[in-house]
Amino acid sequence: MLRTVVIVKRVLGDALGHFNYDDGWALASHLALSTLLALFPFLIFATSLASFLGAQAFADTAVHLVFDTWPDEIAEPIAQEVTNVLTVQRGDFLTIGILAAAFFATNGVEALRVGLNRAYRVIETRSIFYLRAQSLAFVVVATVGFLVVSTLLVVAPIAVGIASRHLPWIEPYTGTITIWRIIIAGTIIVMALFVVHMWLPAGRRKFLEILPGITFTLVFWVLGSTIFATYLSYFSSYVSTYAGLASIMIALVFLYIVSAIFILGGELNAAIKRYLDARSKIIR
Repeated sequence: MLRTVVIVKRVLGDALGHFNYDDGWALASHLALSTLLALFPFLIFATSLASFLGAQAFADTAVHLVFDTWPDEIAEPIAQEVTNVLTVQRGDFLTIGILAAAFFATNGVEALRVGLNRAYRVIETRSIFYLRAQSLAFVVVATVGFLVVSTLLVVAPIAVGIASRHLPWIEPYTGTITIWRIIIAGTIIVMALFVVHMWLPAGRRKFLEILPGITFTLVFWVLGSTIFATYLSYFSSYVSTYAGLASIMIALVFLYIVSAIFILGGELNAAIKRYLDARSKIIR
């Protein structure tokens, strides 16, 4: 038991020390702002592509997929503004504006890359053109994934309704579309975390090497979101302080908390690997 405590203390000390030494708080701020700035371009690009492909009801589903995993106190104000932006009529898909939106959306991916490269203590040697192409591929894949989920959320209630009529015994197990949205959104987040940890930073990592950091990120995402939402409910004076900018400031602070947790997840993976490498050398 004592040995386990010593190991945990050593690994956490390494992770937190490296996070602080390598300007983790500043990186979290950069990641939070970049994510917020990339959010609107990404959703505009995704909605425009969906409209081009005939998925006219995509905007509402995209908003749910993005914000259903946020606390209501944080999500509701900004989600309404996002909906207003996405419902504006635009021209053809292949326009300079939409292509620019796709490019600016990649800035959020690049911010994730910088944070993870620093956390995993690796140096980026790949070409800038390759990196931007990869970031754009991430944006396109995410958009296609949203389109698939959007279609499933339209088809699922119909399929469930048909199944319930023919198999009445399954009705108590079907749940509601809201529950399914939350489940799907949570699944997307888990898959996205695995993808970005595995392939976004330089170098290669195995599944088991990234699992502890992803688990840490998910647990503390829920914990941090709950604490911040409780703070907003009982103690916050954001509305009186920032007036019309309150929703943006609240979202930015929330993303800052999540970004710090995300980077710490990478730091934890790197610290565990350093400990295991050092231990294997001693054994030899």
